[in-house]
Amino acid sequence: MRAPFRIIFEQRSETPRYLAAFVPLMSVLAALVAGGIFLMASGYSASETYSNMLSDGFLSSRGITDTLGLSTVLICTGLCAAFAFQMNLYNIGGEGQVYLGMLGGAWAGLALGPRLPSVIAVPTVLLIGAAAGALWIFIPAFVRARLGTSEIVSTLLLTYIAASVLNHFVYTPNSYFRAPNVTFPMGRAVSESAQLTPLGGTRMYPTFFIVVALALFLYWVVKRTEFGYRIQVISDSPRAAHYAGVNARRTTMQVMLISGALAGFGGATLIVGEFGKLDQGILLLGYGYAGIVIAALARNNFAAIIVSGILFSGLRVGGDKLQITTETPIHIGVMLQGAILLFALGGEAFRRYRIRAVRIQAVAQ
Repeated sequence: MRAPFRIIFEQRSETPRYLAAFVPLMSVLAALVAGGIFLMASGYSASETYSNMLSDGFLSSRGITDTLGLSTVLICTGLCAAFAFQMNLYNIGGEGQVYLGMLGGAWAGLALGPRLPSVIAVPTVLLIGAAAGALWIFIPAFVRARLGTSEIVSTLLLTYIAASVLNHFVYTPNSYFRAPNVTFPMGRAVSESAQLTPLGGTRMYPTFFIVVALALFLYWVVKRTEFGYRIQVISDSPRAAHYAGVNARRTTMQVMLISGALAGFGGATLIVGEFGKLDQGILLLGYGYAGIVIAALARNNFAAIIVSGILFSGLRVGGDKLQITTETPIHIGVMLQGAILLFALGGEAFRRYRIRAVRIQAVAQ
């Protein structure tokens, strides 16, 4: 028996402004519903789990400071992905650029930190970390700008090389970055002058406010400057940009280098902040990959990335504490992040297309 109607998708000539906020909100809610179904099917209480995550990640004083502290690097990786997306470029290697930013920052903290006062050493560590992240994306940026080679593959593959480089410097005996006389290999702590003091004995550092200011500055750059206008023109119509005299190759290089620098900056914040040394544990945390999800949820809006970065950080903090306070699997937070990405991407269909049910006319025999 045939259905009396069929579903069609009509592309919207103009997207309603309310959908810009409605789609991400519904994506989060849908992910929570899907997560709740998964929890109940696994024999856990969805309401109790979400209540604990909310309390541990957002409502307690310890939880909110832990969340804001973790969001520092997640906002950076979200900015990294979103800045490339502004020009329809896909920097999937933010994870590796975080590793290099951490490596560059650790070198600066060890080599230059003891010779500089803290007011100079900390910015130096952050800037060298950002430069290291930009350097790591240079080859993908160059081949993308000059040869049109896919940056998706090149940036992703370099992530695995970056992980090997980081492991090499930590595990190699007598490495400059390795702490001496330790049973288990670990990084050597940078100079105290290159480290920041946490706020009020929490895990939150002043770098959080620097990163928030950076996100707002990038929002202004893209929306109000000639450089941002060039990015939008190339993104909307590369052919029109060519006829307008816009140098697409140079702009591609600039956008990708800035994208890598943002991820590297995030890695360097871990050196002046929570880690204080080169730490191979970063390989298990997936901060760069989480940044792609954060950018997708924020629809590449730099101001919204602050909110989505804090949201994802709270999910991670609350999820990590679940196994301590309850018997709920610790991976529920990661599962929710993946669900949010899927629903956020699916929600784009509702933002771009109008769904209609069209009645099928009967055909006379």
